[in-house]
Amino acid sequence: MGERKPIMPEIVALVDYGAGNLHSVHNALKAVGANVKVTADANVVRAADRIVLPGVGAFRACRDGLKKVPGMIEAMTERVSVGGAPFLGICVGMQLLADRGLEFGSHKGLGWIPGEVRRIEPSDPRIKVPHMGWNDVALLPHARFHEVIEAGEAYFLHSYHFLAENPADVAAMTDHGEGLVAAVARDNVLGVQFHPEKSQAYGLALLERFLAWRP
Repeated sequence: MGERKPIMPEIVALVDYGAGNLHSVHNALKAVGANVKVTADANVVRAADRIVLPGVGAFRACRDGLKKVPGMIEAMTERVSVGGAPFLGICVGMQLLADRGLEFGSHKGLGWIPGEVRRIEPSDPRIKVPHMGWNDVALLPHARFHEVIEAGEAYFLHSYHFLAENPADVAAMTDHGEGLVAAVARDNVLGVQFHPEKSQAYGLALLERFLAWRP
């Protein structure tokens, strides 16, 4: 009998398009044992087993940065929608899953999960925007994807929020003067509004579950 070939660890493509939280997400993924490739190469994304899209700042700036990377949107779409690779979008990386973002005009998103991104406008003037700091992540009674998303506390920093067209796509909620979407999920696509890389044990556990996720 011949020697068994070693099992190669899955490759996690961390998309580099100028997002501000790239290095902290990279460090968090490495901390939970991921074989991470930070990449702006569409071919690397096409060959990856899992894809993570970080994001900090304005919807339009992140969308434009992603569009400037040659072939990246097409590669992500091909690998996720056709190839079935598990995908995680973080903060603005999650918001880009929507049809559009309404920050200084209307700007087209990826359209993977129907909905739009609007500014947080609490009815109580005492509620400050941005929504910043630790807050609860609450699962909905009908929510799926419990194998990845669990109830707990996570770190948030955002002024705009995801309004999902289909309630079934909402995996978790938080509260900041009103209910805000904390996570969306559909098929093999997961997006979280909070920052796992800043959420200590809760965030690392979520990343670990994402690495084991078999949607």
